[in-house]
Amino acid sequence: MNKGRLEAFSDGVLAVIITVMVLEMKSPQGTSLAALTPIIPVFLSYVLSFVYLGIYWNNHHHLLHATQRVNGVTLWANLHLLFWLSLIPFTTAWMGENHFAAWPVATYGAVLLLAGVAYFILTKALIKLHGRGSTLATSIRGDRKGKISIAIYAAAIPLAFLQTWIAGVCYVIVAIMWLIPDRRIERRLAE
Repeated sequence: MNKGRLEAFSDGVLAVIITVMVLEMKSPQGTSLAALTPIIPVFLSYVLSFVYLGIYWNNHHHLLHATQRVNGVTLWANLHLLFWLSLIPFTTAWMGENHFAAWPVATYGAVLLLAGVAYFILTKALIKLHGRGSTLATSIRGDRKGKISIAIYAAAIPLAFLQTWIAGVCYVIVAIMWLIPDRRIERRLAE
């Protein structure tokens, strides 16, 4: 099965998710700069989520670039990932509008955790399809960064109930980890 339709569909879904997320941001009441103060948490949560969606889009592109084909299992694994990513606008809005309260911050972390697990499942499905000696398998290997990310999300969820800012720092740390370009697949393809 050709991977082109999967890539196009996924790109479209991610574009819709980003659009929905920005439409959730409401303009401030008033015309002064002080009117922006109440929406700072909404804006900060939007920026973090936009970065996360950009990271997923970028890594998804690289992941599929290293594959030759997809099958039914990978189609479902990809839909699983897109499901969790589609919840990001909801949790982003809930977290920002409630000024980073514990339940919204923990729920945001749960969605990030489940998206991370779904991405891990997608990579495993693609590796199984292409074989352990494939470009994808040899470039990802143990996927230490992915496993560390999942562990940080899992730790951040209960931390949200102790201090929400600690959980927020955990989410930012994972985003920064992935902002540093992961060139494993690009290097392997260039060889």
